[in-house]
Amino acid sequence: MPEIQQNVEAGGKKLPSHAKAVIIGGGVVGCSILFHLAKFGWKDVVLLERNELTSGSSWHAAGQIHTISSDPNISRLQSYTIDLYKEIEELSGHSVGLHITGGFYLASNKTWYDYLKRERSKARYMGLHQEFISPSEVSERHPLIDPKHYLAALWDDQDGDLDPSGATYAFAKAAKVHGAQFFTHCPATETKQRADGSWDVTTPQGVINAEHIVNCGGLWAREVGHMQGINIPVQPMEHHYLITEAIPEIASRSDRLPCGIDYEANIYFRQERQGMLLGTYEPRGTPWKVEGTPWDFGHELLQPDLERIADRLELGFERIPALANTGIKDAINGPFTFGPDGNPMIGPVPGMRNYWCAVGVMAGFCQGGGVGLTMAEWMIDGEPSIDVWAMDVARFGDWASPDWGTVKSTENYERRFVMTFPNETLPKGRLQKTTSLYDRLVAKGAVMDQGFGLENALWFADGPEDAHEEPTFERNRSFDYVAREVKAVREAVGAIEIANFAKHEVKGIGARAFLDTVLAGYVPKPGRLTLTPMLTEKGKLYGDLTVACLAEDHFMLFGSGAMQEAHRRWFEARVPDDVTYRNVSDDWHGIALSGPKSRALLQAITRQDVSAEAFKFRDLAQTYVGGVPVILNRISFSGELGYEIYCRPQYLLRLYEAVEEAGTDLGLRWYGARALMSMRLEKGWGVWTLDFRPDFDAVESGMDAFINWKKDFIGKQATLAQQSAGPARKLVTLVIDVDGIDVSGDEAILTQGRPVGYVSSGGYAHHARKSVAMGYVEAAQAAGGTALEVEILGQMYPATVHAAPLYDANGANMRA
Repeated sequence: MPEIQQNVEAGGKKLPSHAKAVIIGGGVVGCSILFHLAKFGWKDVVLLERNELTSGSSWHAAGQIHTISSDPNISRLQSYTIDLYKEIEELSGHSVGLHITGGFYLASNKTWYDYLKRERSKARYMGLHQEFISPSEVSERHPLIDPKHYLAALWDDQDGDLDPSGATYAFAKAAKVHGAQFFTHCPATETKQRADGSWDVTTPQGVINAEHIVNCGGLWAREVGHMQGINIPVQPMEHHYLITEAIPEIASRSDRLPCGIDYEANIYFRQERQGMLLGTYEPRGTPWKVEGTPWDFGHELLQPDLERIADRLELGFERIPALANTGIKDAINGPFTFGPDGNPMIGPVPGMRNYWCAVGVMAGFCQGGGVGLTMAEWMIDGEPSIDVWAMDVARFGDWASPDWGTVKSTENYERRFVMTFPNETLPKGRLQKTTSLYDRLVAKGAVMDQGFGLENALWFADGPEDAHEEPTFERNRSFDYVAREVKAVREAVGAIEIANFAKHEVKGIGARAFLDTVLAGYVPKPGRLTLTPMLTEKGKLYGDLTVACLAEDHFMLFGSGAMQEAHRRWFEARVPDDVTYRNVSDDWHGIALSGPKSRALLQAITRQDVSAEAFKFRDLAQTYVGGVPVILNRISFSGELGYEIYCRPQYLLRLYEAVEEAGTDLGLRWYGARALMSMRLEKGWGVWTLDFRPDFDAVESGMDAFINWKKDFIGKQATLAQQSAGPARKLVTLVIDVDGIDVSGDEAILTQGRPVGYVSSGGYAHHARKSVAMGYVEAAQAAGGTALEVEILGQMYPATVHAAPLYDANGANMRA
């Protein structure tokens, strides 16, 4: 290991030998993280930039800022970002060129109008400044727009634009005021971890040792990751925008025009001096430098290709007619880094110690401040103040290869202003992970989706030729098919593949003590199962897990497949020397049986006695089913008598055939995730990433019922305080008086026109034949029988709180 070079000159300043954190990359995101870390108390922080600040993408960004995002918490962080610009401008003394003009989101057809109604509903409970205005009001505020093309527009007071370079430098200079340092023309050329977990970062000006490093590489995020053997599935994409010559109607105005987005035309626009800036996302995206970003790329642009955006320009000229008679002053084509789902990838990288990333932040000037805030909270406090799962790097695993990342990032670019409906499945990047049952289930008519890279069945049509659906906000053609799947489970027996559940193995003499610390609930005895929450130090939910005790020193935890890498990261950061932990999700596939005839089917394919007396609810056994070795759990998420049968992947096909053969005379039907979600609503059971997530604590969510208060566990003191204070809000089940449409999440819940909460999940409960929602409401509105309203696509529908489950309220069926 080379000796640390002391106080080497870099850009006229001396590079320190040590820092609490080193940030690699001087775009707006890196500078924001530097600022927030220093503001919150980490003064010993350093940013390294290979060229000048803003080199890469930040300098040529369009600079348009807005609050709307598909994820409500990202919207909150975008609102925070916009509000932050005045603070950093005053602190740094450097202008950010901020113009808060307000902005339009324009709907030219019913579909986009419905989308904006959903966004307005979210804004109600989030306290954001959005309201509908008529097309005539649009033309009054922006006379260049032809209103005849639009049904309505959503107006946001907070939108506007800024100077990208000015904002980036303001963050950096404000960080300096708080004691941080940044070094330009000082690239990181190597990162190497010491045994103590700290990092040596090599630069041409010397080596700096850091307790933490943060990859904010932007266009070079992949290359910075490669220094440490990390493959980050982001992809730079070419992106065009135009700047027009002066437009007389603008030149004659004393005030600045609002900015806007026209979804159907796929354009965004704003005033730029006395002309306009017009940007678009091509229907066929062009990935840039798939093989890797050259290190010598900097303040450069790419050759424009206006043919690629000609059709979008025609729509733009049609809807803003003045553009058709105005010359183009500049055509900008520059690379921006996109992620596979359009959201950033931030946080501690699973499998690494003290290695963080904040990459793929395509909308850096909307999100950069919020990303900086979140990263600083996470690094200093150990957890963000709000749930940022939509941006967490752990939502991707090893299956998210560079090739897959290019395919999905391109798809996301192309769909930037294309509607994605609730429950819509996207076509690209499929078959990344499959089980041995994939072809069998597709042959049965399975409509598949991808979850954490793995194909899984949503519902079953009558055959492959029938397996399709049209995306819509309303109930679609899957409705009757899902209904018959639910009927089969409630009346006979259903089977569902469960490979997509996460499995975590914990072994060793200290395993029980370790789990007693990291889990808030009871850790079971050998041969038994328990349900337990997992909490953060601040008492926020971080897991909802089923714990299986295979032996006194051997446990298996079953949970959210989407969260498996996030939970791996959590366990690995805390596991003691006398315990071994592994994420074994891909080592165990399986099938779950549910329904009143599930015991008969199971008994037909196992020698194990599975009678009610011999194999009780929440029992488990390591045994043989269908002639193959399995872990057999008596538990069910459907609310019926049921069993989960886990086997190694090589045995899954044999298990499937045994289930098929034995189920022929019992009315066996395969079912998918939509039927399962329908049935769990009838039980009032929440699911992870929707009803259970780090925005909520155990008391609010009702998960405190599963806590073992007799032991010490992470988050206990915070949870006791929350319990003593009483919850401000509670998770409830609502039955909605509506037909033909159901909630899909994030709808406002109101009483007498006042927002009192929001929908966390919901759908149609096919057995109960009711439209159901789960959501968080003010505690005063949580009592059974309380009358509320739920807003769905702009309409208010009566809803009633139900205190007891709609089906099998005492759980007799599960325990039968």
